[in-house]
Amino acid sequence: METEKHHNIPNLGNPTPFSQTYFHGTKADLQLGQLIEPGKTSNFGKRKNAKYIFLSATLDAAIWGAELAVGEGRERIYLVEPTGEIEDDPDLTDRKFPGNPTKSYRSTLPFRIVGEVSIWKGHQKEQVESMKTALAKLKDDGVDSLNDE
Repeated sequence: METEKHHNIPNLGNPTPFSQTYFHGTKADLQLGQLIEPGKTSNFGKRKNAKYIFLSATLDAAIWGAELAVGEGRERIYLVEPTGEIEDDPDLTDRKFPGNPTKSYRSTLPFRIVGEVSIWKGHQKEQVESMKTALAKLKDDGVDSLNDE
């Protein structure tokens, strides 16, 4: 069963009026106009150099990304613009939420930072700890990310 949906996004040199808002949650301190590119150490799975980078059309999914990201930096939510094609994130759309209600996507092409969400409310501390525990259990059980393939 084919669940991945591809979205063709034009390669734009400058930010454009939003036809679709995308978010990227992280602990990295990045700058307006900077590109987020694959090849950095992944926050999830086997923590190897990431083939994909991730974005979401929902603020809630980006908040989870920021809260679960490794590192000591401040949690951040960036507004991003894809520079090319994006596809559904199979870890979420195939395993947890068929049909992609979280609007979670991945790409092998960079995202351009066009803004930052400066005011947002995170999940309850207990929820975040529970999610971290569940992710650690998956890792201990040998369940790998589909994004590690």
